[in-house]
Amino acid sequence: MNKTNVDDMLIEMITPKVKQIEEKFGNNEGLSQDDINTLLLKSQYNHINHLDQKLDEVVADVASLKNEFSGLKNEFSNLKNEFNIKFDLLEEKIEHNIQKALNKNMVLLIIVMGGFLTLSKIIDKF
Repeated sequence: MNKTNVDDMLIEMITPKVKQIEEKFGNNEGLSQDDINTLLLKSQYNHINHLDQKLDEVVADVASLKNEFSGLKNEFSNLKNEFNIKFDLLEEKIEHNIQKALNKNMVLLIIVMGGFLTLSKIIDKF
């Protein structure tokens, strides 16, 4: 976690007092309301510090997820482009095969019609 000057100043300000309170408590002396408030302040500061750390983790996780989603977006874009290229090639191949089959059928039809015409002319001459 990145501490700011204010964070450091707050810790420096209450640290000596907290040490005095710890010694006082260790000697089984009673704590004043001011002592309790100082401990509460330290506790709250620690809690805020912990929340700041968790927030930093969440921000890092979100940034990481953003990068991962960006990577996935690029991968899907590449897959889409690859699919489109392969689909276009398949479409061209199908069109080529259809054209080849039509040409073959047309030639066959012309040969058959020519054969019928020739056969019919031969039959007419007899």
